[in-house]
Amino acid sequence: MEKSRRRQRLAFSLLFGLWLPCCLAQTTPSNAATRTPTRTPSPSPTPSPSPQSQTARLKVRLSGYPRKHNEGRVELFYKGEWGTICDDDFSIHNANVLCRQLGFVSATGWTHSAKYGKGQGKIWLDNVQCSGGEKSIEFCKSRGWGNSDCSHDEDAGVVCKDERIPGFVDSNVIDAQVDENKIEEVRLRPVVAMSRKKPPITEGVVEVKYRDGWAQICDLGWTIKNTHVVCGMLGFPHERKVNKNFYKLYLERQKNLFHIHSVACSGTEVHLAACPLEFSKTNATSTCEGGMAAVVSCMPGPLFIQNAGMKKKLKTSSNVRLKGGARVGEGRVEVLKDNEWGTVCDDRWNLQSAGVVCRELGFGSAKEALTGGRMGQGMGPIYMNEVKCIGHEKSIWNCPFKNITSEDCQHVEDAAVRCNVPHMGLEDSIRLTGGRTRYEGRVEVLGSDSNGTQRWGLICGETWSTKEAIVVCRQLGLGYANQGVQETWYWDSSNVTEMIMSGVKCTGNEMSLSQCQQHKTVSCQKAAAKFAAGVICSDTTSDLVLNAPLVQQTVYIEDRPLHMLYCSAEEECLSKSAAKANWPYGHRRLLRFSSQIHNIGRADFKPKAGRHSWVWHACHGHYHSMDIFTHYDLLNANGTRVAEGHKASFCLEDTDCEEGVSKRYECANFGDQGITVGCWDLYRHDIDCQWIDITDVKPGNYILQIVINPNQEVSESDFTNNAMKCNCKYDGHRIWLHNCHIGDAFSEEAERRFEKYPGQLNNHIP
Repeated sequence: MEKSRRRQRLAFSLLFGLWLPCCLAQTTPSNAATRTPTRTPSPSPTPSPSPQSQTARLKVRLSGYPRKHNEGRVELFYKGEWGTICDDDFSIHNANVLCRQLGFVSATGWTHSAKYGKGQGKIWLDNVQCSGGEKSIEFCKSRGWGNSDCSHDEDAGVVCKDERIPGFVDSNVIDAQVDENKIEEVRLRPVVAMSRKKPPITEGVVEVKYRDGWAQICDLGWTIKNTHVVCGMLGFPHERKVNKNFYKLYLERQKNLFHIHSVACSGTEVHLAACPLEFSKTNATSTCEGGMAAVVSCMPGPLFIQNAGMKKKLKTSSNVRLKGGARVGEGRVEVLKDNEWGTVCDDRWNLQSAGVVCRELGFGSAKEALTGGRMGQGMGPIYMNEVKCIGHEKSIWNCPFKNITSEDCQHVEDAAVRCNVPHMGLEDSIRLTGGRTRYEGRVEVLGSDSNGTQRWGLICGETWSTKEAIVVCRQLGLGYANQGVQETWYWDSSNVTEMIMSGVKCTGNEMSLSQCQQHKTVSCQKAAAKFAAGVICSDTTSDLVLNAPLVQQTVYIEDRPLHMLYCSAEEECLSKSAAKANWPYGHRRLLRFSSQIHNIGRADFKPKAGRHSWVWHACHGHYHSMDIFTHYDLLNANGTRVAEGHKASFCLEDTDCEEGVSKRYECANFGDQGITVGCWDLYRHDIDCQWIDITDVKPGNYILQIVINPNQEVSESDFTNNAMKCNCKYDGHRIWLHNCHIGDAFSEEAERRFEKYPGQLNNHIP
């Protein structure tokens, strides 16, 4: 039926195709004769006028089911409403424009006849004809906004090439897509005095943003499922009972405005606006006969509880974790199986499954389900595919899923989440000033003097590092820390000059600077404002990981003559006893191996220092862009270092890359140094300093440890995967490595066993 209807349209269009050019010569562009108009004759398509094109970027999203993050039904947000595009006259040129708007480099195809399901609401555009070079679909020719004779059976879709435009911010997000116009914002208004003192607010009257103020919800028919949805939206995993009698007495004395008369959530919704709602009629008196304003009480996760005793009682899941995220409650989803961590493939990944993970970890419902390795790629196994949670499950392990093979998924498809978290107000006590963008500047914190008066002050830049910058960027919600700056004279645009904080020392895991160590009394040798601490934050960053199996496969011992080690001694690649050796006679015993360092993050890894400050080493004939790029250590059972080595980054370059990724960095001819996303740098076992000098080491069982970027000099999304460990057995003549793994790849229990019995698991050793 559909095919015959399209044939009729085509024949009809061909007849008019001969007639239209002469009849509409004054209104039709010169190339109109080459096009085939469809349906009834109408004025030639013109660029779609849009009042928002002058002020804001047109919102475009992909919807429908089933789909992956780079494909779907096209929907446009115009005049406060989402709508679709009709497939008449649709072409690959249209798809290219739309894919670029969505942050992909190009389109690989397009779909017709509502392949991804029928949309709802308006069909905003019809007979769209792009040349392919337009910056937005709104600049292409069409019948105009809202002028269409299509049905939703003809909704157009696109398939984009799964390659991101560098620096594009909005990407690979499957969000709630609820009608936010119905409910703009939801909050809890605390009534009990204690609830107001310390955030987060966990109990109170449910209020929704209405016009210029706040309105209440009538609690007639209110259920625990409604409470579950509200708590999840506000960042809380669970709900608890509330004393309605107390609130009834209070609310009877208050004037209430009931905007919503009833709510009927199923409990799996991620937003109150996704629940069936009955709004109070505008002309009716806003009363709630027989009821009162809805009140809820939520249980925060362990991370947001102030009471230490309560924190111990509330434990989050030990077999699910988030990795690689910059903000609290976001990251790549990893699950534990047989004492080893692995990832989840993004096929059919949605908000319900993401929400189960979020609540399991002590956060609220899922704000976004992210696909396509948006939070970086994991290493090791991929355990789950096509996870299909309903939303009520206690753990992702309780949801139906498919076991996968390497043919089904790769790590570029690792699923991630961004969870709703409670509002803690941490960003109110810190700010950045003087920067060129909101992502950089001098750090100013809010402190109190002896009289309790607040004013803003500076932080001493001495000892300020990337770890402290990580906490600042997280506290401000500005993503990853690109750099911690110790001098900020070039950002001097504020009249704030007093140092009120010094000696700040963070681990990098804190939610705010107030949780870091600091001097009780300010002590700063360089107290001038130009030496105040600053930060540069970023939406993306790199993530380096070592190829552990390759280390295990390439290890061997070499006795190298001293006369071949002069350059290595100059670069301090030998143990201290080498200085007492009878040069050039004798030899040093070297533990050699290859190391392949992958960048699995979302930004290139580049040296902190610019090429103008690289140091030339004439002996080896190369530049050092980082003094220390890796640490090589041999540890005994007590964790004491018995031998060590280190490697300067004399050549950070792309040795090879994944399919479809191009090399950007090459050391030859004083070229740029770095490691591109999706590429790796290989330090072969036979190059200088790629070893540990074990000349003085006695036979025994040890742990080999390699740490990349040990001083955290360059920003990364995850420093916990920078270390690699192996069990090591040395008999005085030969050496064996086994059980090589990234530092956080095993469960805590397995890691404890590994460190307690180094070298004892000798079933692999002759």
